Amino acid sequence: MTPPRPAPRTPRQAGASRQDPSPRLWALAWPIILSNITVPLLGLVDTAVMGHLPDSRYLAGVTLGATLFSFLYWGFGFLRMGTTGLTSQAVGRESDGEVRNLLGQSLLLAGVIGTLLILFSGPMIALGLWLLDGSEAATALAAEYAAIRILSAPAVLANYAILGWFLGQQNSRVTLAILVLTNSVNIVLDLLFVVGLGMTSDGVAWATVIADYTALAFGLWLVSRQLRLLDGRFLRSRLLALAAYGELFAVNANLFVRTLGLLFAMAFFTSRGAAQGDTVLAANAVLLQFIMLTSYALDGFAHAAEAITGRAVGRRRWDEFGQAVKSAAWFSLATAGAASLAFALGGQWLIALLTGLPEVRATAGAYLPWMVAMPLIAAWSYLLDGVFIGATAIREMRNSIFIALAAYLPAWWLTQTLLPEALTNHGLWFAFTLFAAVRSGVLAAYYLRYRRTRWCECDPAGPARWRAG
Repeated sequence: MTPPRPAPRTPRQAGASRQDPSPRLWALAWPIILSNITVPLLGLVDTAVMGHLPDSRYLAGVTLGATLFSFLYWGFGFLRMGTTGLTSQAVGRESDGEVRNLLGQSLLLAGVIGTLLILFSGPMIALGLWLLDGSEAATALAAEYAAIRILSAPAVLANYAILGWFLGQQNSRVTLAILVLTNSVNIVLDLLFVVGLGMTSDGVAWATVIADYTALAFGLWLVSRQLRLLDGRFLRSRLLALAAYGELFAVNANLFVRTLGLLFAMAFFTSRGAAQGDTVLAANAVLLQFIMLTSYALDGFAHAAEAITGRAVGRRRWDEFGQAVKSAAWFSLATAGAASLAFALGGQWLIALLTGLPEVRATAGAYLPWMVAMPLIAAWSYLLDGVFIGATAIREMRNSIFIALAAYLPAWWLTQTLLPEALTNHGLWFAFTLFAAVRSGVLAAYYLRYRRTRWCECDPAGPARWRAG
């Protein structure tokens, strides 16, 4: 006699035997961490190639131009984040057609924005370089560099959409493959154009443009392979009707505003440090590299959390959602603790590695304790950004930035007013650390509240009611 089949498990029962998400989260995170490491490598090569030219103005020009594009393209990072969150939820709902059409919408949006950036590049580049306030010779070279580099805007933004789309499907190895290819082509062409052909800053710019379009071609080839595995088809009504972009616009608009707030916080910190003199500016720049180093690892776990939590939201599997956040939190805490310990024990050595100037070393060493505290404070904002992107609760992310700014700016003003001049930069670091702490705290408060009211079995309406943030 055939034994009776067991009754189907409810979602809650199924979750009780759900496997630990830690291995999957690590499998998603490590390619992202490795791909992040390739970014400073390219900067080192650019610096080395330009630094060996006979005139320092070439290095200064490329530095100014690269800084301008770092801020510009970071501002459009919402194309990656928004695509990841919405795609991961569509995967959770097992809607291949929606996954396919989200890619089409994101690529079209990237193409339109990239084309507009090229059309309006003249005044935009002039304004950006005026704000950066470099020397006349360096600014002229930076303008030449930027006029070439802007030609890759559609490719860069389309690559953001492609990376976000694959990450939303829990495929982070594509991120590693595309970024390794981009930076490898860029490095080879840097050497060919500058060392081999005798070009200067224009050679570095053309190398980047060609590398970006090479990456786009490779990314589109990977996309074509993935599309063959998906059901459904591209719908004209989804791609060409403006009304169909409502959710994508809502998510991306809040992400854009949130990113502007972050850019302002960083720019304000840099400008207030510069006002204290070149030595303080250089010391702060060295210490900010510590924060960047930490972010490479923490971003890996945050991006992995985006994909896993987004899929759980799409499936309305709140048990999986909670397990994924808990697992990512342990990884993030361990990474932040390791970073703080490394900075406490080896911070002076790292400073010496980054600068040979005795006065900059001494100044940076005086503010090293802030670097020991920062990873443990900021880790939660990195992690919860990933969780909120996966859940596409973007309005809350936006709010956290502006609440943190409301604490940051008065705190800076009070420290500059109350502290003696010798402690002015400590006051700036205190305000910047407070910004990170408030941002983490606000996101944590939202998370704890929503775990009781939205991200739980108690919300019968599901994510459709609040998915756009």
